[in-house]
Amino acid sequence: MATDIKVPSVGESISEGVLARWLVKSGEVVRANQPLFELETDKASQEIPAPASGTIELLVKEGEKVPIGAVVARLTEGANIPATAAAPTPSPASPGPGGSGPALSPSAQKMAAENQVDPSSLSGTGRGGRIIKEDVAAAVAQRDKPEVSVPAKPAAVVPTTVPASLPVPSAHGSRMESRTRMTAIRQRIAERLLAAQQNAAILSTFNEADMSAIMALRTRYKDSFQKRHGVSLGFMSFFVKAVVEAARAFPSVNARIEGNEIVQPHFVDIGVAVSTEKGLMVPVLRDADKLAFAQIEKGIAELAVRARDGKISVADLQGGTFTITNGGVFGSLLSTPILNPPQSGILGMHTIQKRPVVVDDQIVIRPMMYLALSYDHRIIDGREAVGFLVRVKECLENPERLMLEV
Repeated sequence: MATDIKVPSVGESISEGVLARWLVKSGEVVRANQPLFELETDKASQEIPAPASGTIELLVKEGEKVPIGAVVARLTEGANIPATAAAPTPSPASPGPGGSGPALSPSAQKMAAENQVDPSSLSGTGRGGRIIKEDVAAAVAQRDKPEVSVPAKPAAVVPTTVPASLPVPSAHGSRMESRTRMTAIRQRIAERLLAAQQNAAILSTFNEADMSAIMALRTRYKDSFQKRHGVSLGFMSFFVKAVVEAARAFPSVNARIEGNEIVQPHFVDIGVAVSTEKGLMVPVLRDADKLAFAQIEKGIAELAVRARDGKISVADLQGGTFTITNGGVFGSLLSTPILNPPQSGILGMHTIQKRPVVVDDQIVIRPMMYLALSYDHRIIDGREAVGFLVRVKECLENPERLMLEV
């Protein structure tokens, strides 16, 4: 019996996607729930599994646009599947050979097998040291790179190790170029960022926060917090709580413009920017104003893992009344974040750096963080923006206020 493999619906507003990459080959025997291909839309990227076991026939090439419901492959069920014909459903980070070694994403695992790359020889740049397909691609490029002998003195002799059909790199590097198709997600990110700049009156205001109190609190309670709630006590829950408190005092920062109307939500849904190998994603933490610290930490951790493993749903990315982005994890000292339309405000966190500051007329060394609030001046006045950021600063420097909600 043959079964058509169709592009599944991934959201009400999504009508098509791009079949970015096949994870199996035509004629290969696959098992039920084994990932078959990567589907990219303008909102997310996800792996589509096999509905049953059988032999697969691929009908669409990689890189083609496919409408929702389109048939991209055909599965002949009832095929004689040897016990070792296909691996069981891989986890988002499959272990290396023998069940040990570095963890690989499914696409990296496939690329490594196709190019005969030993995963144990690679260094992963993904989350937690996971090997992603870009790591495998870099290893393949390095391995296949033609050897070039650089003479001690300039000479007009082409090294015999370089094929005549390839450009000859100079001693100072190559003049070659490569082209890669932008993913649907990257194209959508580019469109949204440009639209945000063109359609809103974006201004930014800055402040800085002394992180001493939060760092001391985390050090004092991190073990008991972890033991009781099963999740680490990070910085993000304090920032989410601080934003919630500031939004109560300055609700316009949590509002948005629709046509000639101002829409004021009576709840706070906070988007938390997550960097993934597919690009920046902003999953939304719903009803953040009703969550306790442990619930916030668990919610953010779950969303981040799903985003990085390509398991995020379109529903997870929709909505949101305010966004927090943390450039500090990459070492950013100060930046001006861009609005996430149709939201009117976004808070930028940055790296914590010890600096001399004046406290009670004394110069002391404190762990300081620059804060940046970008806002839409069409709906938020400067007084409100500054007041909002000052409120965030006060909450961070006095975390007991967050816990007591005063």
